[in-house]
Amino acid sequence: MVDVPAVQPIFPDRLAHTIVERTPRGRRAVVAIDGADAADPVEFAARVRDVAASDGRSATVIDLHDFVRPASLRFEYSRTDELTYRTTWFDFDALDREVIAPLQPGGRGRILPRLWDEATDRSARATLVDAAPDHLVIVAGPMLLGRVSAAVVVHLTLSAATLRRRTGESEQWTLEPLAEYYRDVTDRPDFLVRWDHPDRPAIIPS
Repeated sequence: MVDVPAVQPIFPDRLAHTIVERTPRGRRAVVAIDGADAADPVEFAARVRDVAASDGRSATVIDLHDFVRPASLRFEYSRTDELTYRTTWFDFDALDREVIAPLQPGGRGRILPRLWDEATDRSARATLVDAAPDHLVIVAGPMLLGRVSAAVVVHLTLSAATLRRRTGESEQWTLEPLAEYYRDVTDRPDFLVRWDHPDRPAIIPS
């Protein structure tokens, strides 16, 4: 009989500290906090940012929803088109161009924190922000796994029941494309975290 490693309960703050400790020091780096909107990955990304800041490191949270494509593209086929949501809803090319690439050696060293205002469907009119030599950027949102080049990748996973319960009625249509995306992606996160109870997460051994 093969022993199956047990999940490892961890306090949320300890998890945030562990993630920051895993990131390279002395240079710019990206952390990806991947998870469905129902997991509120942006909120946890802010916790990671605060831990980094308490350690004297400059850090910025990037919400993937600030890098959506214009409504004319998102809703080209319908407002609930599952294939569009899974493949072209978010502008990952712009995220790479405006946030990821500038942090790489030889990059411009300035990032654009917001590209598009999803609510008004207009340019966010954000200005470029200078990145410190050891700047930490935490990108948070759904379907990042396998799409973002990051020093550390975290996936906040929810059970199907929890995902349904925490997703609003008007967004229930996103559940199937989310499930399909995570079934198909082959990349593995550095931290796979059970997130049904955000106050009592647990790391799932790979």
